[in-house]
Amino acid sequence: MTIESLLKQAYGRLSALSDTAQLDAQLLLAHVLEVSTTYFFTWPDKEVSEANQMAFEALLKRRETGEPIAYILGEQDFWSLSLETSPSTLIPRADTERLVEVALELLPETAHKLVDLGTGTGAIALALAKEWPASSVIGVDYQTEAVALAQRNAMRNNIANASFLQSDWFLALADEAPFDLIISNPPYIDPEDEHLSQGDVRFEPLTALIAEEHGLADIRHISEQAKYYLAPKGWLMFEHGYDQGQTVRDLLQEKGFVEVATYQDLGGNDRVTVGRLNGG
Repeated sequence: MTIESLLKQAYGRLSALSDTAQLDAQLLLAHVLEVSTTYFFTWPDKEVSEANQMAFEALLKRRETGEPIAYILGEQDFWSLSLETSPSTLIPRADTERLVEVALELLPETAHKLVDLGTGTGAIALALAKEWPASSVIGVDYQTEAVALAQRNAMRNNIANASFLQSDWFLALADEAPFDLIISNPPYIDPEDEHLSQGDVRFEPLTALIAEEHGLADIRHISEQAKYYLAPKGWLMFEHGYDQGQTVRDLLQEKGFVEVATYQDLGGNDRVTVGRLNGG
């Protein structure tokens, strides 16, 4: 069977469950054939071996169950990075790139000391470490598997100015403070949210997704503790849910932060809220 025929069949099978069926099929077949997706435009009539057809079929069946492409392939692009992924961590998403963009907008290009709380794959920490090569970046995660994964991703992307620690939020950071920036994409979904039973999130670790107090418990905890770990006039930045912007702004102002503001994602939804430590 040719590449074109295989892909056409795959599009039909995936179109009912994925908004990106064409791209999904191309990525899976490219993975099996060990080529880039551009190869398909040059060689659509090339025959695919029976062994590769069987391997492609196995991946397609996994995708048909709803398993995310990033977990099937074991990798995901984020910012300018190629990251190894694991079912033990969240899949890096385009919305989270907005958090990186805001950090770059608000802090001048110079040497900073910063920490990424709940680092997962290391996506945020590594993106900022790459953009700020003179900075010192720490990523922490409660899960030791995530810390090891982030360390591998640092090596994979040849980033030397980021290190990773196991920590329950700030507990392992007393000797590392103060930080110019504390940044986090913490769990922020309400445990009762109906979307937890839909799409890719069904396969992602619940501990990285949900928080008590309607999704605000971890954001509240970090906001309360951040002042003890920030440098004078240091920044605190969160990714949060599309409907949590006002609540997070109120929370930061209640904790004494100034210059509080919310930024929207590509879809125009509230996604990132920031505040600056008052005084210093």
